[in-house]
Amino acid sequence: MGEEKGYSTAKEQETAVLVAVTTQKQNAEQTAEYLAELAFLASTSGVLTLHSFTQNLPKPDNRTYVGKGKLEDVIRYVIDKDVDMIIFDDDLTPSQVRNIEYEIQLCGKEMKVLDRSLLILNIFAQRAKTVQAKTQVELAQYQYMLPRLTRMWSHLSKQRGGVGMRGPGEKELETDRRIANDRIAFLKEKLEAIDRQTFTQRKHRDRLVRVSLVGYTNVGKSTLMQKLAKADVFAENKLFATVDSTVRKVSWEGIPFLLTDTVGFIRKLPTLLIESFKSTLDEVREADILLHVVDISHPNFEEQIEVVQGILNEMGAGDKPTILVFNKIDLFPVEDVFFEGSALNEDGEFELSKMERVTQFLKQTHWQTNQPKTVFISAAQKSNLNELRDTVMQLIKEKHYQIFPNWMNDNHLLGHSDEYVPE
Repeated sequence: MGEEKGYSTAKEQETAVLVAVTTQKQNAEQTAEYLAELAFLASTSGVLTLHSFTQNLPKPDNRTYVGKGKLEDVIRYVIDKDVDMIIFDDDLTPSQVRNIEYEIQLCGKEMKVLDRSLLILNIFAQRAKTVQAKTQVELAQYQYMLPRLTRMWSHLSKQRGGVGMRGPGEKELETDRRIANDRIAFLKEKLEAIDRQTFTQRKHRDRLVRVSLVGYTNVGKSTLMQKLAKADVFAENKLFATVDSTVRKVSWEGIPFLLTDTVGFIRKLPTLLIESFKSTLDEVREADILLHVVDISHPNFEEQIEVVQGILNEMGAGDKPTILVFNKIDLFPVEDVFFEGSALNEDGEFELSKMERVTQFLKQTHWQTNQPKTVFISAAQKSNLNELRDTVMQLIKEKHYQIFPNWMNDNHLLGHSDEYVPE
């Protein structure tokens, strides 16, 4: 069972096949969605997906993740197509990887065997720009690789886009473990020093209200950050385009506050990354207000909301004042049948624009009625940003009044006059 992907015969980039298991806890529709996301992750790291394999099992096979027959199908395909790597949608144990590699070697071939966590770690390594982010990623990589040194080694100091190279001999194994442990200790000390510095920086801005953008990866947080902060923030249609946190000082109605764009979340986010990115995620933990951005055009946006909320709860930030920001309403897949009650002009055309009709329709859904702080926008099209601004300002003012009861008399506050006019 699988889906063939189009590809050129000229091998210009690394190629992969994807493997997933449909279990009692994960139905076929979810498996297809997860594989599509895994293919997007692979593409983000520069890898071309050629084919995907799935198998129905009560749970993943303890020895080789999929059954022996299915693994043989996968190996035959990768040998026939000269594929560079196999990527599994779940985390593999060291013994599973060892057994899978052994089966591949029996067929006279060697290749990289990656799981979802290793692929995500590789993307973070490619995307990290600041010293802090690079240190966090390297720490997570070493912690991931340490228990797997019996079968693989990665030259972490010189990432080349590929992970999972064959390792040293057994005589060098103990030396490698010691080097890895020493490096982990060094990176932890380095992060602690960075944490102390960033804590001091955050402490100096403690008197300003802090607003953090959170959400699933690739939902448009960075684009929204650009519009709200009127700042140049990197945005791209790729997963984890933002790894480093971006903080901007913004002033609306004479009230300055801090707006932060943070790393996007994803299902099955490696625990090692959450732990390593503690200081980066502190921007979320210490925020006064969260803007939970959702891609409402995504077919499984409700599950993405649950994933983000689950991670926020894990971080201890799940009960913060939150505005649910449904983005990309311009891409929301609705037909005119939903607008039968909308007013028509004398020419038989809708009086409201499509964007206005979509907004009108969405405001009648349970997301609006059950969530008092919900806004429907298109950051790319600058639609309904004034409504979002007003909603955010209500919460900012409430918090600001707590910090500065006499803020109208504070001349240093009124010195900021960059008023926000998004539309």
